[in-house]
Amino acid sequence: MSVLLPFLKPRPRLRLEGREVYLRPPRPGDHRAWATLRAKSRPFLEPWEPTWPEHDLTRAAFRARLSAYARELELGEAYPFFIFRRADDALVGAVRLFHVRRGVAQTGSVGYWIGQPFTRQGHMRDAVEVVIRFAFKGLGLHRLEAACMPENQASAALLLKCGFLEEGYAPAYLKINGGWRDHRLFGMVAPE
Repeated sequence: MSVLLPFLKPRPRLRLEGREVYLRPPRPGDHRAWATLRAKSRPFLEPWEPTWPEHDLTRAAFRARLSAYARELELGEAYPFFIFRRADDALVGAVRLFHVRRGVAQTGSVGYWIGQPFTRQGHMRDAVEVVIRFAFKGLGLHRLEAACMPENQASAALLLKCGFLEEGYAPAYLKINGGWRDHRLFGMVAPE
């Protein structure tokens, strides 16, 4: 009798549709495309992300990531998605709805990254708008939050275009690329 690893358990297919992209949770077969895109985009991504572990792009690290994602999905705490360009099914990046809190909060946070070859083509805006719709209409959340470093003008502009409002500033908010970095804070409340 074989035992399925947690991230291989059969579950309903979750797929969200945008204008030019579609989103779905990562799968084991995505490793090569993910690792290739992340490696190619590393100098572009590293300034904005936590320090990459030494073996971050290995198949074993990817399996561990998928296992963690499966646990979060199972508990309803996070919804990780890879972003694919509809025209050719190319993996262009990822967006994640995480820190989903129920009860009196009904809120979650949005984070994302895009591969350098796919920047400034509208894919991330499309994907974030899809996740906003999923969070409010699909999950019934009341509020979303996001943050970016002050010098990440592209990310701040994206959040504003997607309907987030800038709400504040948090000194030493997250440890990014080896150092505690300030962040601009953004929020959005579900439309009435």
